[in-house]
Amino acid sequence: MQLRTVLATTTAALAAATCLTAGPAVASAPALAPVSHVCSPSVTLDRFSDALDKTTYDGTFVGNLSALAVDRDGSLVALSDRSALFGLDARTLAPTSVVPLADENGAALDSEGLVVDRDGTRLVTSETEPSIRRYSKDGRILGRLPVPASLQVAPAGRATSNQTFEGLTLMNGGRTLLASMEYALSGDTAGIVRFQTWQRHGKSWKPGAQYAYRTDAAFLGVPEVQALPDGRLLVLERGFTSGVGNTVRLYLADPRRATDTAGVENLTGQTDVRLIRKTLLTDIASCPALGATAKQPQPNPLLDNIEGMTVTGHDKGRLKVLLVSDDNQNAVQTTRFYYLRVRV
Repeated sequence: MQLRTVLATTTAALAAATCLTAGPAVASAPALAPVSHVCSPSVTLDRFSDALDKTTYDGTFVGNLSALAVDRDGSLVALSDRSALFGLDARTLAPTSVVPLADENGAALDSEGLVVDRDGTRLVTSETEPSIRRYSKDGRILGRLPVPASLQVAPAGRATSNQTFEGLTLMNGGRTLLASMEYALSGDTAGIVRFQTWQRHGKSWKPGAQYAYRTDAAFLGVPEVQALPDGRLLVLERGFTSGVGNTVRLYLADPRRATDTAGVENLTGQTDVRLIRKTLLTDIASCPALGATAKQPQPNPLLDNIEGMTVTGHDKGRLKVLLVSDDNQNAVQTTRFYYLRVRV
């Protein structure tokens, strides 16, 4: 065995020498250009993952994902709008648990927004009532937050079913909870949506200030918000055009000098109402596709129905932001995770 190795090595060396001395010069292959991950000056896309697309766990379809949160142990929690909470491994995305959710009568929810509170309680919105319920880690209802009358679905209020609380986030070190309406109330100008807050009082929450946010176009809604430590927000705007595909944009928004609109009945462009200021961070369509494919027309094959967002950490001055798309359990849509780095 050792002798054959020596002979093979010697033969290879002689062949290489012959090529160097007797053959024509061979140009080296050009180096491949590095793959760009830049979406904009503020955002880069590290990677994406379709690992959970059209999969099941413990007999439950893993999809319809509308919200993400980081649990107290660093793992991920993913909310399905079909009344289920999945625990996910933060590194591999592999499901580790599933907890069914229901309302007080045992009925399913259209669950859209998710927060993991500092004691591990899950705060979950439903966009049909609308509601925010508190659940234990094992899915028991612990309570329900009061919702201002005007934000309730008509005829009780001025909201439209399935267009209410989509985004949910904790602010001010956990003292303030903020929920974003997806679309405008009846009587408000299309494209102006309300962000409602609650203030923590012991173990209860009381409605607080309300702010107005304007989307880029009336067909764009707000599916998710995430608070930053300084009081600003990351805001997703999303819409869908048949035959064209999705529009998804990420904004940095600042509600700190916005007018409290809780007492303003109709928002129709009043000059004395200061809207939440916003700055575009990126249009997701501007991100590199990185080999992604789409099952229906899209401006960029990377795009899908992005609904969930959470900040998972920091790295070299940038936020690590994870997005997820809701596939609606539809064959032409994809459950996709997007790993972004965002400079704010």
